[in-house]
Formats: sequence, structure tokens, C-alpha cells
Amino acid sequence: MSTSLRTRIVWSYGVLIVLVVVLLGSLFGTLVWNYYYSSAVSSVLQRAQTEAALHNRMIADEPMKEKARYMLQNMAVGTAHLQLLTGSGALVVDSDGFAGDGDIVDTPDVRLAMTHDRGIWRGRDPVTNERIIAVTLPVKEGARIVSMFRYTASLGTLDRIIRNILWLTLAVGSFVVLLFFTMSVFIANRIARPIRNLTKVAEKMAEGDWSRRAALHDRDEIGRLADTLNTMASELTRREKLKEDFISSVSHELRTPLTSIKGWSETLASGDLNDVEELNLGLSIIDRETVRLSGLVEDLLDFSKLYAKSIVLHPEMLDIRKTLVETLRQFEARGQRESVAIRGDTGGMPLMAKVDADRMKQVFINVFDNALKFTPKGGTILVEAGQEDGFARMTIRDTGCGIPPEDLPHVTEKFYKGTSQRSGSGLGLAICKEIVELHGGIFRIESAVDVGTAVTILLPLLTEAQQQQQQLEP
Repeated sequence: MSTSLRTRIVWSYGVLIVLVVVLLGSLFGTLVWNYYYSSAVSSVLQRAQTEAALHNRMIADEPMKEKARYMLQNMAVGTAHLQLLTGSGALVVDSDGFAGDGDIVDTPDVRLAMTHDRGIWRGRDPVTNERIIAVTLPVKEGARIVSMFRYTASLGTLDRIIRNILWLTLAVGSFVVLLFFTMSVFIANRIARPIRNLTKVAEKMAEGDWSRRAALHDRDEIGRLADTLNTMASELTRREKLKEDFISSVSHELRTPLTSIKGWSETLASGDLNDVEELNLGLSIIDRETVRLSGLVEDLLDFSKLYAKSIVLHPEMLDIRKTLVETLRQFEARGQRESVAIRGDTGGMPLMAKVDADRMKQVFINVFDNALKFTPKGGTILVEAGQEDGFARMTIRDTGCGIPPEDLPHVTEKFYKGTSQRSGSGLGLAICKEIVELHGGIFRIESAVDVGTAVTILLPLLTEAQQQQQQLEP
């Protein structure tokens, strides 16, 4: 079963916070525990060592009863509980005046004092069951222990203080964990809610409802994602409309020549074959419509190749100016028929570039065809060629109707036909732009309504070194 992003965030933050709080709380509790108990041990030990240093010499040689009397009179100070033990650990007397009957005190501090210079122990008193700190110091004659002083202090008050501190630490830690859990839920909601909204919008878009838009809450990464999704939806909506317009247009463009071809074929098949005039007219119309139909199909094939990035260029080193002039000569006859003057100013310097000659001729033909299509009778088409910043620059300028400003940025987009009612697929300029850019060039259009349009093609020129290298290659 999948887990929501919100749940994963809350649990991730929660586990991390609990681990940090437990770690810091344990560290703090350990430090408090060690500090207070170490301080208590040090205090009792220091008092015992001080008392022993002051009185050890005075009672070291005294009999055991005198030692007991001296201890009771002079060494019972503060809250410490003192006991006088024999060298074997038998209780002689304590600071409460209790005289032992040879009871052996067998606690870890006494055993340590018998083998070391002192013994320290923290635990429960075997008699009173009270938690105590015990420090035992031996009194020696040479290497022999003649007696031992045992100092004990209750840990009851200290245990309560430490217990209160640990409970307070636990309460603070629980509050911190609860606070951060609440904050993690809030943060998770802040992150997950807009993502859920984006998911719902994306699902609606996947169902075909491109009118849905994601709400922009913040200008963070999720906000930018929502903005990008909205932009993508708008662009796809626009492209979908262009595609629908394209399909409608192409359907019409394909239907028209097919209708003409079918109609004239039937006419010629059922007519008088001896009527030469009608036969020639029908065949010329069929030929023209076939050429038109072939052009539409070629545009569609080229578009599919460009769209699939499967078009293959066959570049070679050539003077691109010559290809431009050849295309110009090819259209001069058509220009004369349509009463449009075509003039060229291509200069005499070669423009050497590494290009696919057939593809570049296709570009020039498309541009010339558009220029003639939108230039009225009596108009002019001027062709110029030259160099510009390491590029071969070729400009085809007409005095036609021009392109409206609102259409100009989109005329090189796929499927776009703008407000023009002329026949065509709307792919010609898009294909030209793609081919030029595949050559590493630039395809630029400038236009003004009722003034004309200028199409500029820039292609990288070959340097002399590159030309020599190309000549050496097989």
C-alpha cells in the first residue's frame, strides 16, 4: 500500500526529532547524574580526608576506647555519619553513640580500604536500606591497619533533586517532540496540499480538459512548478488549436486538387478524345493539381522527419551563392507570367559553406514561392547576397502585402497559417527554419504591412583552412 508524501514527511521528521531529543536528553541526564553524585562523593571524601589529617596523629597510638571517645567528642560534624572500625572491619562505635558488639561492616568501601589507601562506595545501607555515600579511610601503623574511619552521608535529598531534574527534562523533551511533530504536520501540509492540487489538475489535463489551471500559492519551487504546468497547458492548448486548424486546412487543401483531378479524369474519360483543346486543358489542370498535391505531401513528409529528428543532411562544400542564383533563374519565368520583377544582386565573391545543396534549394524555393504568392502584379522581388560576421547572408525581399505584427512571431511555427486565406499547409516556413538551424544558421523574417517582407538566411562560412581541409578529404 502506497504511503502519502505527507505521512512520509511527518514520520521522517518525527523519528529524527525523537532520536535527537532522546540523545540530547540522555546526554543531559547522564551529565546531571554524574555531576551531582560526583560532587557528593568529592564532598564527603574531602571532609573525611581533612578530618583524618587533623586527628589521625593524635589518636593513632591511643587505645581503641580512647579513639572512640575522641571521635565522639571531636569528629562528629555536619550531616556526616561517622563509624570507628577495627582493622578487620568490626564496628567499635559510631557518631550516634552506638557501641558495636563486634558486628562486621562488610561493604565495598570497607573491603577497598583494607587493600588500598581508601574505599569509596555508593549504594544502599544494609541496615537502614537507605541510599548512602560511604568513604572509609584506614589508620595504619607501618603497613598494618589498626583501625578505620568510615564516613557516610544520605543520598535521599540528592536523589530527589536529581529525580526532579530528570522528570523536568522528560517533560521538556516531550513538549519539544510534540511541538516539532505539530510543526512537521504543518510543514507537510504546506508541501503536500499544493502537490495534491497539482496532481488533480494534471489528471484533468490527462483526461483532455486543458482549461484547468493550477492555483499559485507561493513563489517557491512548487509555485514555479504550478506556473510551468499552467504555461505548458496554455502552450498545448494553443498547439492543439493550431493542429486542428492545420488538419482542417490540409484536409481542404488535399480535397481541392483531388476533386479537380477526379473531375477532369471523369470528364476526359467520358468526353470526346478528338477535342484537343479540352484534352489539353484537362491534362494541364491535372498536371498542375498533381504538382500542388505532391508539394503538400512533401511538406508533410518533411515535417514528420523534422518532428522525429530523423532527417539526414548530406553536406558538401560549395558556393551557396550559386544555388541561390540557380533558384532565382528558375523563378524568373514564373515572375514574368505573374508580372512580378525578380532582380538579383548577389555580388561576385564566392560564399563557401558546407551545406546540403538539395535541402538549401528547398529552402530557397519555399521562400521564393511565398514571395511570389503574396506579391501583387507590378511588385518586385529583390535578392541580395554577401557576408556578415563570418556568415553568408542571403536576403529575399518582396514588396508584397506584408505580415501583420500579431502573426509575425508565429509564422515559423508548425501548423501556423495566420489570417492568410491562401492555399498551403502552413509548414513551409517552419520547415525552412528547421533546415537552416540544422546547418547551424539563422532564419530571420522582417515584415511590415503594405510594405513587404524580407527573409534573411545566415549560414556559417568556411575559413580558408577549413576549405583546404575539406578539399583534402576524400
